[in-house]
Amino acid sequence: MTEPLRAMLAANFPELQPSDALLQRAASLVPLRRLARGRTLFAQGQPTAAVYAVVAGEIETRFIGHDGQVSSLDHVSPPRIFGLAAFVTGQPSSYEALARAPSQVLAIGEPAYRLLMDELPGFARALMREFALRFDSTMRLLEAARHRSAAERFSLALGQLAHRRAAGDPDAEGWQPVAATQAELAALANLSRQTVNQLLRQAVAEGRLRSSYGRLWIRPAPRR
Repeated sequence: MTEPLRAMLAANFPELQPSDALLQRAASLVPLRRLARGRTLFAQGQPTAAVYAVVAGEIETRFIGHDGQVSSLDHVSPPRIFGLAAFVTGQPSSYEALARAPSQVLAIGEPAYRLLMDELPGFARALMREFALRFDSTMRLLEAARHRSAAERFSLALGQLAHRRAAGDPDAEGWQPVAATQAELAALANLSRQTVNQLLRQAVAEGRLRSSYGRLWIRPAPRR
């Protein structure tokens, strides 16, 4: 598991420089979980046993309301991590996670987490920064849902998806592919699918966006 763990740390925390010896010790404590499509990794309302990182496939995190209505929160693709808050705080998870496709995830449980916290310089600061960024992202979306126009909420949600769901390197013209659907964008922006569809068509017509089934391309910011 050394190489998957190395790749995950490099992608999420590029400022860290773990030694080969530390990686080998940590990797021996990090099992690789394989999940069939539709398999639940952890349930809403239950404690989580680890911080997870997607190695292959896709994990959907979703909230189930008291009325049984399901709200998709995110679609997590490699090499992103998830399950941070519930694991670190020891509180029950506020959402469930299940595989949208055959998937593989690293499970960083207490022994590996403690090792990285104690012996990998900068890991604690990097993890705190990740917490802060996610909290800020949540607060921005909450503020947008209450006080901003539909177009502003659309743009903000699009930026969040570009950060979370980049699906490869930019092409020769600088377009960044993002794995996302209209439904996911609508849920994140707290807008109807009809409104999102109208805003997508407008952005495409203005040359700010490209769109295809299950994927968007974000136009790079103009150079000054």
